[in-house]
Amino acid sequence: QVQLVESGGGLVQAGGSLRLSCVASGKIFSINAMGWYRQAPGKQRELVAAIVNSGITNYADYAKGRFTISRDNAKNTVYLQMNYLKPEDTAVYYCDARVSPRPGLELRYWGQGTQVTVSS
Repeated sequence: QVQLVESGGGLVQAGGSLRLSCVASGKIFSINAMGWYRQAPGKQRELVAAIVNSGITNYADYAKGRFTISRDNAKNTVYLQMNYLKPEDTAVYYCDARVSPRPGLELRYWGQGTQVTVSS
């Protein structure tokens, strides 16, 4: 079993910044990809950004130029630096990881979510 623990959410004024962190622990042979999703009230969960082992990243259009995803492989940790936050960024942010507990097997895990609230 793998656990993902997020931190760094909170309340911030529009134009401010937050840095989210997500640490993976447990039975891990390798972490193939990590990412951040978000879900606002009444809306579907959507991709914010993702990063794979090679360092290649993928961003939602609304995140480009404002958010930066990074990863510390030695610490099994992924970060999301969010700048120039807008009220519409308010949501619960979830970390996800595609983990191989052993070679040849990949499972997907989710964190419990961290609330980000941006006031106008």
